[in-house]
Amino acid sequence: MPGQGSVGERVRNLRLSKHLSQAQLAGTELSDSYISLIESGKRTPTPAVVRLLASRLGCLPEYLSEGIEPEERLHLQVRARHAELALLAGDAEQSLTWFNEILDAVDNDPELMKRARWGRARALETLGRGEEAIKALEELREEATRDRGRAGWLPVTIVLARCYRTAGDLGRTLALGESALNRLADLRLLGGEDAAEIGRTLIATYLDRGEPDPAHELAERLLAAGEPDPAVMITAYVEASRQALEEGEGGESLYLAEQALALHAGGDQAKAQARLRVTAARTLLPSGASPVDAGKALELLNEAEPVLSGMDAAECRIEMARSKVLLGEPSAAVRIAESVLADVTAQPRASVTTIRARLMLAQALVADKDREKALTALRAARDELAGLEASRATARVWRELGDLFGTAEDSAAMMDAYRKALESAGLRSSPQHSDIVVNLR
Repeated sequence: MPGQGSVGERVRNLRLSKHLSQAQLAGTELSDSYISLIESGKRTPTPAVVRLLASRLGCLPEYLSEGIEPEERLHLQVRARHAELALLAGDAEQSLTWFNEILDAVDNDPELMKRARWGRARALETLGRGEEAIKALEELREEATRDRGRAGWLPVTIVLARCYRTAGDLGRTLALGESALNRLADLRLLGGEDAAEIGRTLIATYLDRGEPDPAHELAERLLAAGEPDPAVMITAYVEASRQALEEGEGGESLYLAEQALALHAGGDQAKAQARLRVTAARTLLPSGASPVDAGKALELLNEAEPVLSGMDAAECRIEMARSKVLLGEPSAAVRIAESVLADVTAQPRASVTTIRARLMLAQALVADKDREKALTALRAARDELAGLEASRATARVWRELGDLFGTAEDSAAMMDAYRKALESAGLRSSPQHSDIVVNLR
């Protein structure tokens, strides 16, 4: 039984397959001209008419209205849950495949389509397909902006801001991120997981723009608002959901209620706050930071580490090593960085974190007066970085690599890393510029 097309197309196909005329299908209750209008798409049948036509065509009303049999819809709903679980488990490729299959099979089930489109966008982000993710998320955001009574604007905006930062569009990141944070402040949810997530994006963006003061101020504001008691946050999300509903923000209200349920079931509130602490610690650890600030950062990191796992734990320990260097304990920093490398190199899709760990190890080795080992670590990082796709994110890592090669007194490698940073950011040097670089060496 064909399921694609409009209600009218399904009525016509079934009528013809049963060798019925429009008058026979209409019976005494309807007119053949009305059936013609339905089949041509010029009229949308009411639920009562759909039930009447379904009984005469020998199908279920859900098939006529949505093109999917109830059993098929159930299978697709289950598949959507499995796709979400695959994404949570780190299998974004499988998740994307399933979400695409659902979207191919569904033509008139708005809720299932919205769920699949949202999942597909997040899978694309996880796979590093940033442009596709941004396109999908912008479509969802625009729909939510037009119809905030039904669609959730807030979660889409939080993820979209993160994608724009990865893509290097820091202005767009700030515009979206600050609007989301302001909305969370209106809802009195600055202590929750959503605020921690968008806060991390904003703090990192301020640091990317060379604006440490607003980064530090926001980190302190969110850490002060952080709520360790899940019961308090559940109540806050429930109240926020009620407020959103009263304001006509039905989609947002539903999302906030789901967040409350997730917390009740043991959500990631503690993990979100721990990740925020790691980002806050970074605001205290610029080059040349004082021992006092490095000590404060280490306190935040020590609080965060027991809660984190996987790549989050590795990122936390990298910042611990940075703190130790600034505190004048380079040997301890070397040991931490080496332990991170031992952990992350055995995990899949850990290349960026592996490179960051090598850079941190090199920095610690330079501080520990071991130049040769530092250069070995930097060259290994350079080889791994060369295999990554060019982007604004990789440009930042190339620049950091260049700085460290300079600190280790390898000027040729330093200039090559800076050139790669420019290329990753979309800038290529001309032959004249190449001559200038050669003369400057």
